[in-house]
Amino acid sequence: MSESQTRPGSMIRIARDSGASETAPPLELGPRVRELRRAQGWTLEQAARQAGLARSTLSKIENGQMSPTYDALKKLALGLGITVPQLFTPPRREQVMGRMVTTRAGEGSGQITATYEHELLAEALRTKRMLPYRARIRARSFEEFDGWVRHDGEEFLYVLTGTIRLLTEFYEPVEMKRGDSAYYDAAMGHNVISTSPEDATILWVTSLD
Repeated sequence: MSESQTRPGSMIRIARDSGASETAPPLELGPRVRELRRAQGWTLEQAARQAGLARSTLSKIENGQMSPTYDALKKLALGLGITVPQLFTPPRREQVMGRMVTTRAGEGSGQITATYEHELLAEALRTKRMLPYRARIRARSFEEFDGWVRHDGEEFLYVLTGTIRLLTEFYEPVEMKRGDSAYYDAAMGHNVISTSPEDATILWVTSLD
């Protein structure tokens, strides 16, 4: 049997360790897998690599174009750090998880680029629906970027120090100072540059839904 079978909408049979099997009711596996992948902050390539699957296979699963075999489901679950049943169990939104993590000043891991210097926050939570980070804005002009930045989700920024200019492809540039904030669709092209003598710093929160 091939690793995956192209039978969109078919029933998924989950084999138990004992060798018996049960038929799970039809469900939207693709959106669930996409939700779990985005909760990790992974691209399709990164998630496929973690699971040991081809990128095209994972893309077809997420888009409902392929019903994976149990072996493929095990690989996918292992790569996501969950069990196979959890792939078929949407999280209860009303359930209180009681999760919490703190990040002391300067303890977040850094990611430096030519335009931004990010300090990732709340890294101890492996799966989350928001990606918070503190950013030092090094760029001073749009030309320093390789075009517009675009990605899934929505984004919130809050100016901590200095002054910035928020550039978006559909709106006029917005001049912002300490205490100002903005909330926008991250799929819209956007960039931020510092307009103060020193590098400005902002708090950025990106949704992963």
